[in-house]
Amino acid sequence: MPTTTDQAISSASGDIPSILCTPDSGSGPGVVLIQEIFGVNDYILSVAERLANEGYVVLAPHMYWRIQHPFRVDARGPEDLGPAFEIANQHPPEDGVADIGAALDHLSSRSEVRGGVAVMGFCFGGSMTYLAAAAHEPTCAVSYYGSMIGENLDKAPGITCPILFHFGDDDPFLPNEHVDGLRAATEGMDNVEILVQEGAGHAFDNDKNPMFANPSAAAASWARTSAFLRNHLNAS
Repeated sequence: MPTTTDQAISSASGDIPSILCTPDSGSGPGVVLIQEIFGVNDYILSVAERLANEGYVVLAPHMYWRIQHPFRVDARGPEDLGPAFEIANQHPPEDGVADIGAALDHLSSRSEVRGGVAVMGFCFGGSMTYLAAAAHEPTCAVSYYGSMIGENLDKAPGITCPILFHFGDDDPFLPNEHVDGLRAATEGMDNVEILVQEGAGHAFDNDKNPMFANPSAAAASWARTSAFLRNHLNAS
């Protein structure tokens, strides 16, 4: 069973609290895992364990640490959205990009990490993954349904690492036009892959939240994510 411990990431702004999840083998390639708007909650911890079970050393920073720590909502219904949106709207993206850069450096320097280091995120974290991939140099990146991507298409040409995007075509928080815009902005970039799950809404991977979970879309997207990470991280 993976080992989960608290971890502090040194940065220019202070120590970033985070969770480190290590596989049974004790070592492997690294993944910086970026939370949904709900914080580092049961779902994100379960994704960290999922990745660790596939052999990765996973670091999940608490992205809202400057605003409120600890913050986590184990969302189960619409009433849980308000507090999460409120804190997410206070979070400056540039701070998140800087924190992800510190997390990538931290994970790369750890003795347990052998191979490449990816950044991967969901929802809020999907947007931050996109922005961080443009600003830093992870080995690869996986972005799930990042709703701010459509507002930041000018950043796309800055992404030089392999990046995999996942979307649902029935997402009320992310218009299909934004996905079309991303396709146009990345046309001719052979490092970019965009997958859209038919009939899937927002946060379809979140199996802890009955508002969002879509098991068939989640399984299909995870199969591709798993192969993508294995291909790019283990080869590094």
